[in-house]
Amino acid sequence: MRLSKYLFTGVFVFSLAGCSLFGGEEEIVQISPSPTVNNKFPIQQVWKNSTAGNTHIYSLLGPINYDNVIYVASRSGQVKAIDLASGNTIWNVNLSKSTLFSTKTALFSGGVSVDDKYVYVGSERAVVYALDRRDGNVVWEKVVKGEVLARPVPSEDKLIIHTANGILQGLNRDTGDYLWDVSFDVPALSLRGNSTPTIAHGAAIVGDDNGRVNAYFINDGQLIWQQRISQPSGSNEIAKLNDVDSTPVVEGNLVYSSGYNGSLVALDLSNGQTVWRKELGSIHNFAVDTNRLFVIDQNDKIQAIDKNGGGELWSQSNFIHRQLTDPVIYQNYIVFGDFEGYLYWLNAENGELAAKTQVSSSGLISKPLVVDNKLIVQVKNGDIYAFTMN
Repeated sequence: MRLSKYLFTGVFVFSLAGCSLFGGEEEIVQISPSPTVNNKFPIQQVWKNSTAGNTHIYSLLGPINYDNVIYVASRSGQVKAIDLASGNTIWNVNLSKSTLFSTKTALFSGGVSVDDKYVYVGSERAVVYALDRRDGNVVWEKVVKGEVLARPVPSEDKLIIHTANGILQGLNRDTGDYLWDVSFDVPALSLRGNSTPTIAHGAAIVGDDNGRVNAYFINDGQLIWQQRISQPSGSNEIAKLNDVDSTPVVEGNLVYSSGYNGSLVALDLSNGQTVWRKELGSIHNFAVDTNRLFVIDQNDKIQAIDKNGGGELWSQSNFIHRQLTDPVIYQNYIVFGDFEGYLYWLNAENGELAAKTQVSSSGLISKPLVVDNKLIVQVKNGDIYAFTMN
């Protein structure tokens, strides 16, 4: 059973007194109101485009950039290439299957990836597509071994896929042909989402749903090392969740990762041994600069963490349970969105709120993208926006 990452707030806020989803004592979660702020700078919308979104479906589909072209996808099957400067559509294809009597939507879910030749997208129907980056024509489509909830990751002549049933697969990027696969243990209950692998020095570094970070050779899928960073504990099923759904960050000889109900860790890239550990559970990818990690924990508290030892530099607790997106660094600010469609700018030096704007009442769930001094966001109804700071 896989639960939405954002299920828990809704369950507990609206649950009836005396009832509990998994047994035990009732827990009431309060959502912080959106903080007020006098913007320290103007925020300008540069352009807007759109895809066919769905405000009622959990999806982490978000924009990605290659050579100043923004690539986006919708759950139904639409894939678009958008010019970064103007916001104009370069090409637009729809991969849903239509007949005279019905339409079978693609159910895209795994996010969009791109390299010098192809645009890749995966689906809940366990299909991965490779499209020609120049015109959107389908080069190949292949059935893989499970739902694709993480971005496909290209590296040289390989494409690495992490599916919801705990299988890591290597495909030939030019043909989609199967090369190898490995299986992780999958618990009976887990969060809906998977760690997107990070490729470094010929290895795929990836989290699993049993609290571990793993390193595998991308040539043949052989295990290099495995390290547990989250341990099941607690009196109910939610407290025992220990998914590592964040995308590992590799810098130099260190791997940074975090787990739900677990820890933020720095691991030695060569052997997986723990260099430092901080008790900080998170489902989010984090933003990284020269000296700091910017982490949003599983309760939506934002923290700046020193890379050298894991010490806390500052924290911001005004966004608790606002179902925040992953953060990005934009100039000297940490930017993220929330379920009501607000974008926020925090000062990276002290965590103070510097500005906010409401993009769309449909809400934000996917990570913003920073390209060429523009901030690109995809909202739940499928609209794509580009913003700048003046």
